[in-house]
Amino acid sequence: MDKDGQSREEPSAPPAKPFLRALAGETLARPPIWLMRQAGRYLPEYRAVRAGAGSFLDLCYNPELAAEVTLQPIRRYGLDAAILFSDILVVPHALGQALDYVEGEGPKLEPVTDAAGIARLSAGRLHEVLGPVYETVGRVAAALPAETALIGFAGAPWTVATYMVEGGGSKEYGVVKRLAYGEPETFGQLVDLLVEATTAYLLRQIAAGAEVVQLFDSWAGVLPEAEFERWVIAPTRRIVDAVRAGAPGVPIIGFPRGAGLLYERYLAGTGVDAVGLDTTVPPRWAARALQPKVAVQGNLDPVLLLTGGEPMLRAADAIVDALGHGPFVFNLGHGVLQKTPPEHVAALVRHLRGDRG
Repeated sequence: MDKDGQSREEPSAPPAKPFLRALAGETLARPPIWLMRQAGRYLPEYRAVRAGAGSFLDLCYNPELAAEVTLQPIRRYGLDAAILFSDILVVPHALGQALDYVEGEGPKLEPVTDAAGIARLSAGRLHEVLGPVYETVGRVAAALPAETALIGFAGAPWTVATYMVEGGGSKEYGVVKRLAYGEPETFGQLVDLLVEATTAYLLRQIAAGAEVVQLFDSWAGVLPEAEFERWVIAPTRRIVDAVRAGAPGVPIIGFPRGAGLLYERYLAGTGVDAVGLDTTVPPRWAARALQPKVAVQGNLDPVLLLTGGEPMLRAADAIVDALGHGPFVFNLGHGVLQKTPPEHVAALVRHLRGDRG
């Protein structure tokens, strides 16, 4: 009642953000959309910032510039979610591993290949080193439109450990697999440290303003079944449980790239709230096997986005036709490629909103 004793209706709460509604299990008439690597080298405005930022790590640790590049694709396309601009390897860097990014070659780390190397790592300075990242999250959260959600993220332990042990990217994963297979107790110490650090990192991102977090397990698909259970599912479950305990209600998306037939096991074993589909996952299979249990996200081939035109639009329609009858977020099956014309992204977003709105 008001001060005169008259009853009045309470103002209705604003509708939840479309991205969060989809992750909560709602089927929307128009699927929300964001794209992995939506901020980055394909955008001229990103290249302008990057040119004056110093090294790639300097950019990741500069809250003003990192917030700016996080917001660039939101200004340009009006996407339904922003994802923090950072890199999965800031965690091993914060643990004390030497890290550099070599132009044209990617990340280079001082390899950690034995118990002595693992023992030199420590989470003691984690939040000190990663403090600028949390500041970036706060800046972006304050600047986003009211309808746009903010995603925080980290690499999953198996994928981050792969980079740490191999010293960078790999084609055969021979060094990390030999350590995991031959010295599982030693490798387990590294994974345990990454579970601890990743959980703390995600919780701090959430405290700073992230509304959703995603775990990227880019190399999940290189492991056989038993090792997938041990090094992908089990550590991810520990992180999911700990983040959920520390930040109840914050959705967690898992992206086990290349998991194939093990997607169902991943979903059941990890307890994630939503699952990202890589390019190879058949959407209609995902609609039957995965979507009745969780929201799904994906999975346009990034090369189709690079190609543009009718091939891109037909493929996007087929994905929406298969997955749009349940909780669904439109995305790619991996990240935006460097040479993708920005107008192709604009055309995709217009098409999805114009035909599906």
